[in-house]
Amino acid sequence: MMKKYGYKNPMAVPMITKVTLNSSFGKESVSKTSGERDKFIATIVQDLGLIAGQAPRLVKSKKSIAGFKLREGLDIAAMVTLRRQRMWDFLERLIYVSLPKSRDFKGIDPKNIDKGGNLNIGFREHIHFPEIFTEKEKTIFGLEVTVTTTAKNNEKGLELFTLLGFPMKENVPAHTGKKI
Repeated sequence: MMKKYGYKNPMAVPMITKVTLNSSFGKESVSKTSGERDKFIATIVQDLGLIAGQAPRLVKSKKSIAGFKLREGLDIAAMVTLRRQRMWDFLERLIYVSLPKSRDFKGIDPKNIDKGGNLNIGFREHIHFPEIFTEKEKTIFGLEVTVTTTAKNNEKGLELFTLLGFPMKENVPAHTGKKI
């Protein structure tokens, strides 16, 4: 990348800074009683902790919305931020085990890279990760993985992810931000 983009300093080359895993379960938990909700949230927190290798933190709702049956202070999501060695361990499992294990996986669409060069991947089911035993699972939930980089645009982000071995779809132009 240094030659291709003319970087003079190795620290200017884009790199991955963190990986964030997020699972929102507001819809599912609102309709349950408090005992059922606690068991449901504990299951999600345990599974997300297994996937990430560290304990997730719970995110509470900031305000009440009657139309969604949402009350202020209710746990609606769990998230984990990975850095350093845990981040690299997770990315290795993601690239070589979880993504190929996904049904009908043909590669990551370059449109998943935003204008800042960050990659967002959504999973409908968390059972694609090797830490989860599908036979024991009663609750299946979705999660989002965000890979944050120091890239300045999506072109440099795409180049970084390709060089790191992410399975990207071929012959699909990166999202330029222009509407057609």
